[in-house]
Amino acid sequence: MNDSYINALNIQSSAKGWMDATVENMVNLYTPGYRENKVTFKTFLDSAYTDGHLKNLGQGKAIPGTSTENVYLEGNGYFVIRKDDGSLAYTRLGEFKFDGEGVYKAADGSKVQGYILNDKGEIMSGTKALTEDDFKSTLEEGGAMKVPTTEIKLWIDPDNGKYLGKYDEYEIKEDGVLYGKTKGGKETKTPLFKIAAMNFNNAQGLYEIAPGQFVETEESGRPTIGKGEIRSGLIELSNIDFKANITYYKEAKMQLELSNKLMQSYSQLLQTAMGLLQG
Repeated sequence: MNDSYINALNIQSSAKGWMDATVENMVNLYTPGYRENKVTFKTFLDSAYTDGHLKNLGQGKAIPGTSTENVYLEGNGYFVIRKDDGSLAYTRLGEFKFDGEGVYKAADGSKVQGYILNDKGEIMSGTKALTEDDFKSTLEEGGAMKVPTTEIKLWIDPDNGKYLGKYDEYEIKEDGVLYGKTKGGKETKTPLFKIAAMNFNNAQGLYEIAPGQFVETEESGRPTIGKGEIRSGLIELSNIDFKANITYYKEAKMQLELSNKLMQSYSQLLQTAMGLLQG
């Protein structure tokens, strides 16, 4: 059984961790794509230990992006990006843009992943066209990644200045499909790519490798198809509940002050006891 002094130390440590988490949340209130830290505790008699930090997986508010290239995922799931080392990561922050070579990239240079479509809007897996039902059935055969993703690229032909040599402009629709358009879309509107969105059976098991970027783990399981609408020209703000975090901070501070007073009292009692023994 832990004595009161040890319990006070445990409460102090937990309170500090709780305060640090809430401070980080409040600092990132306006950070696009930031996921709120949620501190949980387990109790041991009248003491408390930090059980861990979970991520709030709730939806953040939509705010205007800097261009129509930015996208917002309304619903469950994550955008898929490929890092420089070839590995895949997952993010809610759709602050994407096309670079000078027409490659669709995240702010850190990671390549946004999607699927190549045929002119019917069907996903191409190699030379095979998949219907929507075929694509969904891959969930039962090992997850959405059974259909490989690719980089999204809209290179501009230097000879005529058109996307892929024939499209005057592009448009990203709610289902994540990127269309090439000619003459304002009045004559030709061709599906080119579908932005990939993945989800996980246990998204809390994802590991955060960089702010707002996650990788799968054994605990998260393999990716499945994400569900939701993709809105062009918007990005997702943090999902922090500011008022709740102010309350958490006050509670953590109160616990810290209480544990400090308890430790001071025990220290004084110990000094008094030592003095009596020496006398």
